[in-house]
Amino acid sequence: MPDIDLKEQGEWKEPFYFIQAADPQLGLIKAWAVRDCENGGDEWGQEVTLTQQAVQAVNKLAPRSKFMVLCGDIHAMPGMQWQDEQERDMKGALRGVDPAIPLVFVSGNHNIGNMSTLGTIAQCRCSWGDDYFSFWVGGILFRVLNSQLFFDGSACPDQRDTHEACLTEQLDSAQHRACRHVVVFQHILIILSSTEEDSDYLNLEKTVRLQLLKRFHKAGVKAVFSGHYHRNAGGMHNGPDMVVTSATGCQLGTDPHGLRVVVVTKVIHRYYSLDELSKIGMEKSYWDSCPAPA
Repeated sequence: MPDIDLKEQGEWKEPFYFIQAADPQLGLIKAWAVRDCENGGDEWGQEVTLTQQAVQAVNKLAPRSKFMVLCGDIHAMPGMQWQDEQERDMKGALRGVDPAIPLVFVSGNHNIGNMSTLGTIAQCRCSWGDDYFSFWVGGILFRVLNSQLFFDGSACPDQRDTHEACLTEQLDSAQHRACRHVVVFQHILIILSSTEEDSDYLNLEKTVRLQLLKRFHKAGVKAVFSGHYHRNAGGMHNGPDMVVTSATGCQLGTDPHGLRVVVVTKVIHRYYSLDELSKIGMEKSYWDSCPAPA
């Protein structure tokens, strides 16, 4: 995890960027092809190769990314027979990330289940670290959320309430500290295209989403980055930029396998295919010309 020390990282010094990835989801390419997403994830070599390609592209960028965040859905659902093997192979692929680039993990429904339990959350924490936390980088407060507790936390109400209390404390703190920016990472998108859209597997229930957006707006949240949709989507909605990033793994739309580069001046972002990203270079002159954030 990046440096969380407020004294060292609490002030803006210079422009930087980070990488957002989402949904490598081992086994889904075959499962989607055979239309058996419940049982068809017994081959995942293609997703491992794509993850390795993503890692190689990120490692080549100069200057280095401040961190890389992976917004959920790494492997099969908890309890499925391939979970341990997929976890092993994904950790092997991610081990190639430059040690100087911290890796931030965000839990998704394929890590802790559509209805999270104490057991699935504990297992995820053991394998991938805490499911919610905050950290500071360059004067920016980053907040990682467990969006499954918004989606359905009925099986672990104590965890849901603790998560809620922690989020409230952090948002209140952000207002009082006058952060340069507040950025949120979660797996499930708050909205796809409209605050009034129907709720389903892809987004949060309407009452929950409206409350979150109101709280994020009040706290000055600049952007909310998510995955889950396996397509690019999002837009500005009452303050925060809702950024939905497509998958490094299985695509369910027309986007290429890719990653998002997020430049922290005014939180500007662009999605690159893995092929594009492997060919670009970010020269120091570019960063020198970036304006200070508004």
